[in-house]
Amino acid sequence: MKFKANLILILFAGSFLFSSCGQKQSNSESENQIDGEVKIDGSSTVYPITEAIAEEFRAEQPNVQVTVGVSGTGGGFKKFCRGEIDINDASRPIKDKEKDACTGENIDFVELTVAYDGLAVVLNPENDWVDHFTVEELKKIWEPSAQGEVTKWSQIRAEWPDEEFSLYGPGVASGTYDYFTEAIVGESGSSRGDYTASEDDNVLVQGISGDKNAIGFFGLAYFEENRDKLKLVPVKDGSEPVLPSLETVKSGEYSPLSRPIFIYVNKGAANRPAVKAFVDFYLESAPELVQDVGYIPLPADEYKKEKSEFENFVQTAKQ
Repeated sequence: MKFKANLILILFAGSFLFSSCGQKQSNSESENQIDGEVKIDGSSTVYPITEAIAEEFRAEQPNVQVTVGVSGTGGGFKKFCRGEIDINDASRPIKDKEKDACTGENIDFVELTVAYDGLAVVLNPENDWVDHFTVEELKKIWEPSAQGEVTKWSQIRAEWPDEEFSLYGPGVASGTYDYFTEAIVGESGSSRGDYTASEDDNVLVQGISGDKNAIGFFGLAYFEENRDKLKLVPVKDGSEPVLPSLETVKSGEYSPLSRPIFIYVNKGAANRPAVKAFVDFYLESAPELVQDVGYIPLPADEYKKEKSEFENFVQTAKQ
């Protein structure tokens, strides 16, 4: 009977210890959980990266509400500089007039580079006459003076069909539009206006895939998602045409249509635990998730530099 009583005591004690350890572990996990919200908007190009990271973050921090909108880089900066969002996704650097708008509202911020992207020039798959474009040809097609004047394939190259082409591209609030016009036309925001514009890249994909004479452009990742519906065109800016890919964008060979992409973080928001935790998670997860969604990650030392810059930014925000 004495042995049986001792056994019961041992089992009870073990059960108590196990329960206590489990409770401690549960309490520890609970201590790591935070509450709050993170509001993000901006570039459709950066959206797939941010949304992929937000999805992983939500799994780790289910009590934080993360919302990711898509109103274009310029549209996002308008909200950002009014203090309506915490983070703006941007496919180009902030403009001086946007900086002034933020200053006017006492919005300070940090710019963080999160990946590299290439711009894809695409056609309908039925197009069997274009093997590549030169930068000069793209400029001839898209520059403002081409509106109403350059309308047929044969005006680009004499051996191409004497048929009218149709143009598709991002809207004027898009950072992709700004970057393309600067790289090709020579002035950001300068292009012909007679093209089908949309901030939604999926709308552009649908239009180009249904139009044999279409020419369009958007981020390379959207082509990768829709390669069965589109034809990717090499661009010649040197001796040989170059097809955009993860490798040619990363190496800089695909010039001038490769670029860094960014997130901008509001200084006041960075003081909030939810926002800080999200940005920390973003920079930690980016090397893997950026490539998963079709973009080019920064070198490891560059991410370390961005993390250090953000930490310094947070410290100054607390002062």
